[in-house]
Amino acid sequence: MTLGELLEKLPDIEIHGDSTVSISALTCDSRSVLPGTLFFALRGLQNDGHLYIANAVSAGAAAIILEDAASAPVGIPWVKVGDGRAAMGSISALFNGDPTSTKILVGITGTNGKTTTTFLLEAILAAAGQTAAVLGTISYRFGTKTIQASHTTPESTELQSVFRQLSEAGAEAFVMEVSSHALEQKRVDGCHFDVGIFSNLTRDHLDYHITMERYLEAKGRFFTDLLRPSEEKPRRRAVVNMDDLYGEQIAMRCACPVVTFGIRGQCQVRPADVTLSVKGIRATLITPVGELEFNSRLLGRFNLSNILAAAAAGVALNLPLQAIKHGIENHTTVPGRMERVENHHGITCLVDYAHTGDALENVLATLREIAGGRIITVFGCGGDRDNGKRPIMGGIAASMSDLAIVTSDNPRTEEPSDIMFQVKAGISPLRLREYRPDQLVDNFVEKGFTLLENRHDAIRLAIHLARPDDIVLLAGKGHEDYQIIGTIKHHFDDREEAASAFAEKIT
Repeated sequence: MTLGELLEKLPDIEIHGDSTVSISALTCDSRSVLPGTLFFALRGLQNDGHLYIANAVSAGAAAIILEDAASAPVGIPWVKVGDGRAAMGSISALFNGDPTSTKILVGITGTNGKTTTTFLLEAILAAAGQTAAVLGTISYRFGTKTIQASHTTPESTELQSVFRQLSEAGAEAFVMEVSSHALEQKRVDGCHFDVGIFSNLTRDHLDYHITMERYLEAKGRFFTDLLRPSEEKPRRRAVVNMDDLYGEQIAMRCACPVVTFGIRGQCQVRPADVTLSVKGIRATLITPVGELEFNSRLLGRFNLSNILAAAAAGVALNLPLQAIKHGIENHTTVPGRMERVENHHGITCLVDYAHTGDALENVLATLREIAGGRIITVFGCGGDRDNGKRPIMGGIAASMSDLAIVTSDNPRTEEPSDIMFQVKAGISPLRLREYRPDQLVDNFVEKGFTLLENRHDAIRLAIHLARPDDIVLLAGKGHEDYQIIGTIKHHFDDREEAASAFAEKIT
């Protein structure tokens, strides 16, 4: 496309130079510039793209988008815009054929539950005859086509390219996780959403957002700015969890009609006659368009909330109730989300991504409700991330488990022992018994905790100690198949480690 064609929908711009120049690629990374590339000079947290304009020109950039005219290049076209990130979102969509303008697009934002809800919605859409692509934490995928996930929500240049590729592969709808970073950095500007889902908001990413108020503002932008009815999508809907502390605030801010869901109260989409067990969830789903009974293999109340979110989105999209029912029942598991590790010892072993206090509390509350025996939890906290949640997670794990084994997660550039010490600070006030690992050779006699830095050993200890009807929870890493120590990724998969430990288990 020509530069002029890409600028058609942008307001308040200043074009300098030849707007008929041909553009063959887009990037905001000067290291990726090739001849014919349109380079976006963006101001980031650590770098200012304006400082790399000369590098981009030297590499063959065809034109530059910038905010500061004082950095304008000589010899090639440049365009001054008021908001470089918003411009990049709009241009990226147009450059890739605006793939979300004519297909269903559902976005899910919130601290927890996003991935499971995307999988549920994928199954519901499939039951309704809509083949959906899913973009999220684990991967960007459609059918047999999988694109490695660089971020939960990538930069708009990459995101719109992914939409185009998945559309060309045959996707008729898109379901995507929308992170708070992406909303604040306008990575999803240029996306045409039909439905936006708010799952919940709990402490996370405060190393980036600093305060819960700023975290809420980032999430809220989805519902105030990106769900306004438009020419492309005049019938937009918001789906909001009213069980969450922030649900009412989000609902009040929405720029479109709202479909509410929740386990408590008289929400538009809610459950009745709920039965929870180690086999799954049975309930009646009440909606504005009718009722249905369902059986799900998913576990616990927080997964019931995820089911309600997906069902409410189905209602917002006017999908048939039977499709919603079949989608819920056809979906069985999400990689690393309460994923079972099968064994012949009568032990329920679950791998879950819970890496926030709220997520861990939800998982353990669920397990306590259905447990027939003891709960043994293995968990750690990641390095170079919000350290304020470490004692919180320690207190939750130790108070809600029969035995908490504090271990290493992804320590990154921090000392694992330092992280574990901060986790222990939240356990100490509980005055529980602290075991040395060598005191747990055969069993543990009373509720307590232990510190064991090596995650491989920690998982084996938990499974060695577990008896029939016990539950072993391996929390924090979920679907990840690596452990980051220093700056190096090492292969490590909780599921593989647990399977190996069960194979070694004698009794």
